[in-house]
Amino acid sequence: MTTSTSTNSTSIPFLSSSPPNKSNPTIPPRTSSTGLSHRNSLAAASPPSAAANHYQSFTQPAPLPNILSPVVETDLFGGNGQRSRTRSRSQSQRAPATSPISSFIMHHNQQPSPPPDPRRYEHEDLNFTPKRSWTDDKEKVVRAPFEYVASHPGKDFRSQLINAFNALLQVPPSRLDIITKAVGMLHESSLLVDDVQDSSELRRGFPVAHNIFGVPQTINSANYIYFVALQELQKLGNPSIISVFADELVSLHRGQGMDLFWRDTLTCPTEDDYLEMVGNKTGGLFRLGIKLMQAESPSSSLDCVPLVNLIGLIFQIRDDYMNLSSREYSDNKGLCEDLTEGKFSFPVIHSIRANPANMQLINILKQKTTDVQVKRYAVSYMESTGSFEYTRDVIRILIARARKMASQMDGGDGKAEGIQKILDRMVVEKK
Repeated sequence: MTTSTSTNSTSIPFLSSSPPNKSNPTIPPRTSSTGLSHRNSLAAASPPSAAANHYQSFTQPAPLPNILSPVVETDLFGGNGQRSRTRSRSQSQRAPATSPISSFIMHHNQQPSPPPDPRRYEHEDLNFTPKRSWTDDKEKVVRAPFEYVASHPGKDFRSQLINAFNALLQVPPSRLDIITKAVGMLHESSLLVDDVQDSSELRRGFPVAHNIFGVPQTINSANYIYFVALQELQKLGNPSIISVFADELVSLHRGQGMDLFWRDTLTCPTEDDYLEMVGNKTGGLFRLGIKLMQAESPSSSLDCVPLVNLIGLIFQIRDDYMNLSSREYSDNKGLCEDLTEGKFSFPVIHSIRANPANMQLINILKQKTTDVQVKRYAVSYMESTGSFEYTRDVIRILIARARKMASQMDGGDGKAEGIQKILDRMVVEKK
């Protein structure tokens, strides 16, 4: 969901028999003082076997610049449609790590191993169970995109929300830690998929994982972590967690599917359709954490789901608003990234439906523009339809409703103070 940066296609240099020449990329054959080509003179001056041996070593390509190496691993959500085939200047200028091509050449030059004996398949144990063959190095390979995005932490809103609700639910610390960890893993891995589906360029101010590790490995890592998180939750030994996990992951994908469908078919949803989508997509992980806490809480009669549903709506509508108006969001994700993505966010839906005969905004979404002036014009147009004012009013009303609900659950003993503080931080003011 970020604005795309200018990209240039980076090509691998032609594998010539001569070393790279920085001053002249097109290198003619070297000649001797007699005008003969270097290779021909060698062939003439050496016996055939010597010439063949020399040619074999001469044509061995020098190690190439490692344009594919990942950056060193160190909040919140697209491209122009061609980005997957190009590379940004910032990526191509990174210092190379160990070159895959150099590694291949190194192994290629080693002495060959003794030929394998096929008879080993008659008796060897071929049950490669995880405990037997899955090493830490292999685990690091599969988790690398996840670890990369997790190494750039966001505002940690979900763990703060869990801690705030725990004042009401009183889940034992050791079990709360498991829930917090699993929800965090699910959130971070969902961001990996979001960034691929949205053709994003930045996540929390850093290049997105799939621009470093590639789309296939990034998707695999995200899917892998979903199930690692489930394994983590199974440590609780609570049979109800499976249905909670499955229900909310299904909800998340339903919501995401509708969001993508509207974007890709240029279909402006109704406001109610949008609210349902947010309840599934954004609310899914919020509800997952709270439902797991309720399953582990001694106060099992307390139902916090309606309140967390409200908070999920506030969170997403506010995020939509900030994406189009916040300097901080622009720095982390790119200017008005949702416009570049072509997303039907809350202010966009209101603006389009405020004047359906005016096709300017929907045409801008269709272009998936990265043009700053076009995006500024779109924001100005949404201001003229009262869409930002309407969004602020809705956020204000929902926050007031959530405050009232939290106070009723509190019972006057201050246990909902943490929730009230979170709601304080979600207030938006006119710039």
